[in-house]
Amino acid sequence: MNAPPSWSTPGVIRAQLQRLWDDGRMLCAHLGGAALFPLELRLRQPGVAELGERFDAVREWIKALEAGSKAAGGHGYDIVWREINHRQLGRNRIPDRVVVATEADAVRLLGRGGDVRRFDQLAALTTSAFPQLQPWLGRRALAVLEHATAWERILAILQWFVAHPRPQLYLRQLDIAGVDSKFIEARKALLIELLDQVMPADAVDASAGGARQFEARYGLLGKPALVRFRILDPARFIHGMSDLSIPVAQFAALDLDVERVFITENEINGLAFPDVRSAMVIFGGGYGVDRLGQIDWLRRRDIAYWGDIDTHGFAILDRLRASLPHARSVLMDADTLHAHRTLWGAEDKDKRFVGEASRLDAAERTLFDALRDDVLGERIRMEQERLGYRWVSDAINSITEH
Repeated sequence: MNAPPSWSTPGVIRAQLQRLWDDGRMLCAHLGGAALFPLELRLRQPGVAELGERFDAVREWIKALEAGSKAAGGHGYDIVWREINHRQLGRNRIPDRVVVATEADAVRLLGRGGDVRRFDQLAALTTSAFPQLQPWLGRRALAVLEHATAWERILAILQWFVAHPRPQLYLRQLDIAGVDSKFIEARKALLIELLDQVMPADAVDASAGGARQFEARYGLLGKPALVRFRILDPARFIHGMSDLSIPVAQFAALDLDVERVFITENEINGLAFPDVRSAMVIFGGGYGVDRLGQIDWLRRRDIAYWGDIDTHGFAILDRLRASLPHARSVLMDADTLHAHRTLWGAEDKDKRFVGEASRLDAAERTLFDALRDDVLGERIRMEQERLGYRWVSDAINSITEH
């Protein structure tokens, strides 16, 4: 007869210990010498009525508990008994509590002896090189074991960065024995945790957060931001080239011989942009328009921005004007929106811009407010690539004619 699922079995008792291992508390106590043991574990046991009604099951349950105990196996949990005087069964003793007396008992019961020994070795290596990581080890002991086979190389990376703060090199250029750039790429999140502990504060750019900004945070060279553009006037092609992508710094030094600059977000729109005398089109890249504010010569050009007619399109326009206040909008007006009603889409509910846009002109602000407040319908969006090409051409011609 099997014990009801509500009664604690040896497996349930072991699972309680396993949770202490899985959440790191056991290794944390081991590292810090905290008194986690002796540890009393929860024991669900038969009620008074069950003792009489299911005595055979109770007896099997007790036998199973005893078989899994320290008394039977030499390690694990001890059973604390209590005496009962049952009106049907007379005087008997049943398990009252289970106690794991020592860490060694818990470790053997879980089969984690090898892990503990390995952790001790890695913790000793770590604190020998970086004593300040002792608190981190207590919080993240399981992470050390997870990366055990790579841990000595991880320590080598920390030592290299401490010796070479903000090196202004690419990851590919770091000369660390046994470590290549892919090794670091795969462990950036962990390395951020560690480097923040061991590097001097002035060697860490705290404004650069997350694995994607690892290079900026620790003074490495990252993949340069590129500006893609097309020259729309064949007479101004650069050695016959019209469509180029170059680093921002090089673009800033280019100072192209054009009078007018269009900025558009959609790649196909940029590729299909009609020829315009003395003009170019820049592929904006959403909120990447911020980098255009670094380009001094753009402040001396006529700027026209063409984005989606939605809350984010106007938010990007507003942001562009923070650095290029003279930028005008094109194809982002109420007439364009209503002329293409059958092609309206919907903005993602969770990605709408709901803030303020203080740099819009009166007409832009009226349309932005209507879109943000769902005056024209729920989450209205007019994507720029849906506009009729003749409508687009006419709008661009109207700008260039003035």
